[in-house]
Amino acid sequence: MNFLKKKTPASIPVTPVNADALAEWLKMQDVKTQNWVKASGFTGAAGAMLSLPDDKGNVTRVLFGAGNDDSLYTYADLPAKLPKNDGGYFIDKKMTAERATQAALGWALGSYQFSTYKSAGKKDFASLVWPDNADKKGVKSMAEATFLVRDLVNTPANDLGPEEIADAAEKLVKSFNKASIKVIVGDELLKKNYPAIYEVGKGSPREPRLIDIRWGKEKHPLVTLVGKGVAFDTGGLNLKPGNSMALMKKDMGGAAHVLGLAHMIMSENLPVRLRVLIPAVENSVDGSSFRPSDIIKTRKGITVEVGDTDAEGRLVLCDALAEACSEKPDLLIDFATLTGAARVALGPDLPAMFSNDKKTAQDLLNASERVQDPLWQLPLWQPYKDMLNSKVADTNNIGGSFGGAITAALYLEKFVDKEVPWVHIDTYAWNPGSKPGKPEGGEALGMRATFDMIKEKFGAAPAAAAIAAAPAKPPKAPKAPKVTKPGKKTP
Repeated sequence: MNFLKKKTPASIPVTPVNADALAEWLKMQDVKTQNWVKASGFTGAAGAMLSLPDDKGNVTRVLFGAGNDDSLYTYADLPAKLPKNDGGYFIDKKMTAERATQAALGWALGSYQFSTYKSAGKKDFASLVWPDNADKKGVKSMAEATFLVRDLVNTPANDLGPEEIADAAEKLVKSFNKASIKVIVGDELLKKNYPAIYEVGKGSPREPRLIDIRWGKEKHPLVTLVGKGVAFDTGGLNLKPGNSMALMKKDMGGAAHVLGLAHMIMSENLPVRLRVLIPAVENSVDGSSFRPSDIIKTRKGITVEVGDTDAEGRLVLCDALAEACSEKPDLLIDFATLTGAARVALGPDLPAMFSNDKKTAQDLLNASERVQDPLWQLPLWQPYKDMLNSKVADTNNIGGSFGGAITAALYLEKFVDKEVPWVHIDTYAWNPGSKPGKPEGGEALGMRATFDMIKEKFGAAPAAAAIAAAPAKPPKAPKAPKVTKPGKKTP
């Protein structure tokens, strides 16, 4: 990470202030500095910056309006706004280890750019000197995982189909010792009894597949992550209108989240046995596409009447959840860009969270507050199950016009064993506009909170073990994958 570095004599201090702190700071400065600040009109307002020059006109210090200085994103705008300096900048303030880590992570997140398809190349960002007490390993892991999620979600579907999602998973696996991957492709899904995944993906020449990653020791608690990997969602035969289809390259955001979360778990060598399941498909339209009113079999044996082919995410997830429960994991978490109803209820920044276990839900909400990665719990309101009733099958895949996020979660719950602690996160995976540290485009929402909850629940590995299990080489976010050719088969 070249945007975080060691301090040198050329490093320039950034002094965070607000209006009150600025007045106190100025009392200790010489008259020249006091006059410069007054003449510049700098008041310490949040987000404002002022460079202080020496006698030769070189910048010797930057005053920065940091507000209350308690947000992860307080310093996230500075990498783009400050001029690049060989020695970087350091925050001239004593901070707790927690605050130092937040400041470094916020700076890192503000240094992201998606320039793969830009002929002009990458922008140079200003670097930050590592704050004292910052958790360097944690910051690197979280930033790399977030960049991985953002890159995958931002990559257009012509370069990121089911096969390329599997390629990204394989690249991640190769970066870590003792991780393995298995991919079930095309007709093999039927032979291995994953009929719902196959049905959704069979209308595309880009074959559907189930990605299965394993890592960790058998003696450790089993944590299974499931991510919706719909590379592009046309809506199927219930075709989406153009304005609803425009962002559907991000419908694999759930897959991106679980890959990012897996990266964090393996990077920090948490004492868990990790399994990641990603049903990767493209919901497309041709003569073999599944239809409204079709009745689909599922891995669990539950039959599903298709009320809407645009509710395909829950169909691919249900097979993966059923397989996950076959091993009775100690914790099961799924991420999915599942419903517009969740966005109507909570907006783009606040993922909806559902859980069948009160303690797990509360632990996750506590973690979301700790790491400033918000989630909001919605209920698994059991009376709404009746909305999923079908006259011709065990269930329908849609529940009508009310409570869409809840009925989608209730549908998934049918495929989760009651004794398995389960969390379902309905995330948008996208920033509709740019804010400090949150550029417009793909975004990891709820991932850091989930990692913190897992780490808190199952504990951290001893330092010696962490060193032994370190990545063979630092994993990088994937470049644009190769274009998938129609009809290409995987050997």
